[in-house]
Amino acid sequence: MPTPTARPKSRKPLVFGTVVVLAAGLLGFVSYRATAPDTPSSGTSAVGTAAEEDAGAHPELAELARRDAADKLAQGRTDAPVVLIEYADFKCGYCGKFARDTEPELVEKYVQDGTLRIEWRNFPIFGKESEAAARASWAAGQQGRFWEFHRAAYADGAKEKGFGEDRLRALAHEAGVEDLDRFARDTESTAATDAVARDQEQAYGIGATSTPSFLINGRPVAGAQPLSVFTRAIEAAAADAAPVGNAGEDAEGTR
Repeated sequence: MPTPTARPKSRKPLVFGTVVVLAAGLLGFVSYRATAPDTPSSGTSAVGTAAEEDAGAHPELAELARRDAADKLAQGRTDAPVVLIEYADFKCGYCGKFARDTEPELVEKYVQDGTLRIEWRNFPIFGKESEAAARASWAAGQQGRFWEFHRAAYADGAKEKGFGEDRLRALAHEAGVEDLDRFARDTESTAATDAVARDQEQAYGIGATSTPSFLINGRPVAGAQPLSVFTRAIEAAAADAAPVGNAGEDAEGTR
């Protein structure tokens, strides 16, 4: 498994109490097992199921959901009973697998009927190109094209082409970003760097060690697990969820 890049120097641990420390430890362990190169696919599924059944849902982790209608890197109703937070890296092959094979089915089945909200967190751990792609995704989001950029960056064979400056601009064009000069400025802006650092620190703070890592209403799930793992977790969370206010607004970028 590639060695993650150094954590931000300003990183401060998130402290939610003993129960979350234990959950974070489990997420870190399962995250490693689920994405380790020598882990067989059958073992990956078993580990994911263990995370789902043993970790349980933790209210402190569930509170990390932003439910912000202005969040450009989210899709689904702000008052959805279930929020799936994904911590991912555009250079991560497992993240691409989830994006292509599983996420579209979750969107069709649960986001579109108002059950699920998906909130993205940039978690670049595989070097400078990962960080550049994360900033670029944020920049695309400023023009309402995050999910289109996400889809282009995770297309089959996309990561093998790298995420250099010209390639990121090409992906933005493919995603329909209208002002490419603004996109380039936003990608290199302090605001982009700070936004990515906040997401990255949150991921480290809950004990994530590799990508993708997920929270489903505070329940840790790690790795590109089979669709059934996510459907079970989402349906269990929906059954347990209390009504969430009356916000009722859709985030921009719902596909």
